[in-house]
Amino acid sequence: MDRIQSGGINPRKLFIIGVIALFTSALSASLRPALGADISNDAFGGSGELITTALGVAFLSFAITTFIISPLLDRIGMKQTMIAAGVCFIAAALTIAAGHWAPPEWAYRTVWLGMVLNGIGWGCTEGTINPMTAAIYPEDKTHRLNVLHAWWPAGLIAGGLIGYGLGIVKAPWYLGILIIAIPAIVFLFLIKGENFPKTESHDLGVSGREMLTEIVRNPSFFIWFALMFLTASTELAPGQWVDIALTDVVGMRGILLLVFVSGIMFVMRHFAGPIAHRISSVGLLFVSSIFAFVGLLLLSNAHNPAMALFAAAIWGIGVCFMWPTMLAIAAERYPRGGAWTIGLIASAGALAIHIVLPKLGKIYDVALKSGATKAEAATTSFETIAYFPAILVVAFGLILLVEKLTAFRVAASEQR
Repeated sequence: MDRIQSGGINPRKLFIIGVIALFTSALSASLRPALGADISNDAFGGSGELITTALGVAFLSFAITTFIISPLLDRIGMKQTMIAAGVCFIAAALTIAAGHWAPPEWAYRTVWLGMVLNGIGWGCTEGTINPMTAAIYPEDKTHRLNVLHAWWPAGLIAGGLIGYGLGIVKAPWYLGILIIAIPAIVFLFLIKGENFPKTESHDLGVSGREMLTEIVRNPSFFIWFALMFLTASTELAPGQWVDIALTDVVGMRGILLLVFVSGIMFVMRHFAGPIAHRISSVGLLFVSSIFAFVGLLLLSNAHNPAMALFAAAIWGIGVCFMWPTMLAIAAERYPRGGAWTIGLIASAGALAIHIVLPKLGKIYDVALKSGATKAEAATTSFETIAYFPAILVVAFGLILLVEKLTAFRVAASEQR
């Protein structure tokens, strides 16, 4: 921290900038599915597969962006990548909104391009604020990253309520999309005049080639990379799909379920540090996976508001710690991998949604075409995603067991 302060860097101000930028990312991530049905009816003829493909491409551009900028972050500079994030969010809002006025043959492409720009803005944001937080709070990564990412559900709440409110007053969907530009303008203004740190790997004197070597020499990293596919799919895919799939099934707007879950996540992420210190980061993920599995199974069979809220609460408790804790594990276990290890983990999560989300939409469409009711189609799609946390329970359980046994053997050998 002395190094940070002596370099003319204000950790608190940078953390606030990171919070607002992540809030902007989440606001967009929430407004997209909240307005997804209207966008689909307006531009895609109501196709579940087309709208989920368009929603999913934002995750693909996020994955590509974080993959590219993470090893180059010190060379490009954190300030420049944050400026790029703000510009992309503003351009994305304008582009997606323009899809309403585009000719039918161009509507899909225009919305698709806006989603791509949105993903680039999100990728620049997370590709910067995660290693930035690790750099300015090196002794408290798990807690600080969870507090930072508490503002992801805060943005989801804001976006969900805005989308819901626009639906009540029957306002055009593109007005909601344009709102995304407002917090982007705010954090661009706050960036002016601020100094940003270098990454931890830079301070350790680790080059880009050495970062890559650190990853290659530690095959265990690829286990965490693969697990991020499953944790991200468990958290983000249902959140993007819940409004479109469940609104007509559970007797309430599905986006309100996301708002409810996001409120739980916002509160609980502030307590991640003490919990992780008590049961370990892996233990936290193990318990989280159990709750997520049970919650998704219950959600797939919810057919009234009370059951839907109860199931969503269980699922929300399960997924609230997953994304930031996975990032913290990468930062703690592979520090010489620097921003690239964090960026690759985040890329894996986003890439998973790009792959999984259209599959959910296709499963839903196929079920409807085969004669299933909307409730049956929704049940099928949510039961499919419930397999992911089931796998995670086994995987994190095995990792936890191996690490406990290893610690026991080390302690026993030291006593001898």
